[in-house]
Amino acid sequence: MSSYKRWPKGSWMRLTSADTLRALMKQRSFSMERLGRYSGCSKSFISHLCAGRKSTCTPQLAARIAEALEVPLELLFVLNESADCGRNIRNSSQAISA
Repeated sequence: MSSYKRWPKGSWMRLTSADTLRALMKQRSFSMERLGRYSGCSKSFISHLCAGRKSTCTPQLAARIAEALEVPLELLFVLNESADCGRNIRNSSQAISA
């Protein structure tokens, strides 16, 4: 990988389009096994992404998939964060009753 990026705790990436992923794989002659090997995951996970059975992964894996296909990360994935983004915040109603 070209550079290390620190992602916010609790963040994950959502695949924008399984069709786009399949088209890029076809254009670059990547099988599911080859893309899995290049990106460091199983071919079955790539299969699930291509079929739409899975649509999310870690930011690190998303970056490796985009890098293997030689496309910008933003073309395939969008960043999502968990509701609390790793922060432990009390609800105001809980604070009053405590």
